[in-house]
Amino acid sequence: MKTATIPSLRVDPELRHSAESVLQEGETLSGFVEQAIRQSVAYRQAEQAFIERGLKARDQAKQTGRYVEASAVVNRLQTMLDAHKSGASL
Repeated sequence: MKTATIPSLRVDPELRHSAESVLQEGETLSGFVEQAIRQSVAYRQAEQAFIERGLKARDQAKQTGRYVEASAVVNRLQTMLDAHKSGASL
C-alpha cells in the first residue's frame, strides 16, 4: 500500500516543546503525532457509531412504542457497577 502524508502543522513553540517533553524512549515526534491522529480518528468513529445506535434505538422505540423507563436503566447500570465493584459476575 502506498503511503500518504499529513499536511505540515505550524504550532506554537511551547506546544512543540510540551510534545517533545513527553516522548517515550525511542519515540519520534512524527510517531507521536501519528498515534495521536489514530487515537482521535478511532474516538470519533466510536462516537459516531454510538450516536447512530442511539438514533436507531430511538426510531425503533418510536415505531414499536416500546420504551424503557430511565429509572430502570439507571437501576440496572447501578446493579452492574455494584457487581463489578464486589467482584461478582452477572
